[in-house]
Amino acid sequence: MIATINNFQVDLSKPIDISIPLTNTVENPIAWYLGKPEINPVVFGDWTGSVIKGASTNFNTIQFNPHAHGTHTECLGHITRDFYSINQSLKTFFFWAQLISIQPESLGDDWVITSNQLQQALEGKITDAVVIRTLPNENDKLSKKYSNTNPPYLSEEAAVFLRKSGIKHLLIDLPSVDKEHDKGKLIAHKAFWNVTDVNNLNSDARFDCTITEMIFVPNEIIDGHYLLNLQIVSFENDASPSKPILYAII
Repeated sequence: MIATINNFQVDLSKPIDISIPLTNTVENPIAWYLGKPEINPVVFGDWTGSVIKGASTNFNTIQFNPHAHGTHTECLGHITRDFYSINQSLKTFFFWAQLISIQPESLGDDWVITSNQLQQALEGKITDAVVIRTLPNENDKLSKKYSNTNPPYLSEEAAVFLRKSGIKHLLIDLPSVDKEHDKGKLIAHKAFWNVTDVNNLNSDARFDCTITEMIFVPNEIIDGHYLLNLQIVSFENDASPSKPILYAII
């Protein structure tokens, strides 16, 4: 199915799913010091909610953490004292997006995505969303155990650059845009959402902007301009598991 949007044509029959499936196996990616997700049939006495065990239906309970167990989208309620949900913050779901690939730079013991790198990769392009694929881009991102590995992150200046460039939706293949052990500073989150005080939000905080973490963009998907469909679950929570889909411009 070919659709024309703002004079661009996209083939809606060829989605590019950049989410990571959530499973109850040890192959599931994990961050933030948790164990794997749990997906188990409900048990009532001698009845087990599994067709293979004699029930008429499969009836599973799922226990997971959106931030720790896979692709998720979060709003500024992730870092604020007052409650804001992703379900109330994200009200439209299609955006023009630029996919860029960046090799983080060494900074002491860290690997950091810098403002200069983003400027060079985006080349002044105006877009709603940016999708960052970090290099090297290995398949182990699909099952990586991130806890206590000090993954790469965004510098504060990089997050400010994205905000000032009008980027409303940031997608990245890391467990966080911030340093793993940063003493709770969350500098890049705050800079992107323009939050100066988590206890008393400034009037120009960016309520309608999102950060999506733990995506995976296969190497065969080339950098460039795409239509993004950012799908979430209707959770009244700061974050939701999500399914970002790219569509190539034809």
